This record gives sequence, C-alpha cells and structure tokens, in this order.
Amino acid sequence: MRFERHVFVCENRRPDGHPRGCCAGRGGAAVKEALKAELKNRGLQARVRANSAGCLDACEQGVAMVVYPEGVWYGGVTPADVPEIVESHLVGGKPVERLLIPEVAEKIS
Repeated sequence: MRFERHVFVCENRRPDGHPRGCCAGRGGAAVKEALKAELKNRGLQARVRANSAGCLDACEQGVAMVVYPEGVWYGGVTPADVPEIVESHLVGGKPVERLLIPEVAEKIS
C-alpha cells in the first residue's frame, strides 16, 4: 500500500442559507491546505494522503474530516486543530476526542 492513511476533508458546497450549512462555507479548503502543509512540514506526505471530499453528509457538524483506514470522523475542524490531529492521531495513533463527531465518538468509547 502506498499510503498508510487517507484523510478526506469535506469541501462540499450547498446553496447559501441551506439549513445544514456546508463545509466549503465553513473553511473546508483552508483545513485541507493546513493539513497538506502540516504533513509536508513533518515529512509525512509519503505516508498520509490529504484528499478533498465531496459531501460526507456531516456538514451540520462544521468542517467534517474522516481518517481511513480507521474510519475516525471529526467535525468542526479548523486550521488551528490540524497540528493536534496530525500529532495525536496520525503520528501517535490516538484520535482527538474533543473533535470526534458525537455519534461516532460513542461507538469507539
């Protein structure tokens, strides 16, 4: 396998005023760019792939992100959260609990 993990960051765009909101409007592209920069700065880009995603069906959770192969889902992610996710989860193997989407966090607790 070329990559140990794939991280998908939602960049879905919904019409303005949509009741669920959209990750694009909440900064999905900025989160993905911060993730790519952090992976590069840490020399991890050959092991971890940062990908844009269309709708992950979690836009009401803020910017959504999912890490595979674990299937760990994050919500409300900002560029400021990226270094913690990289250090704790992608390097250390421990998901960042405060950012887990609640339904998913209950399943892995």
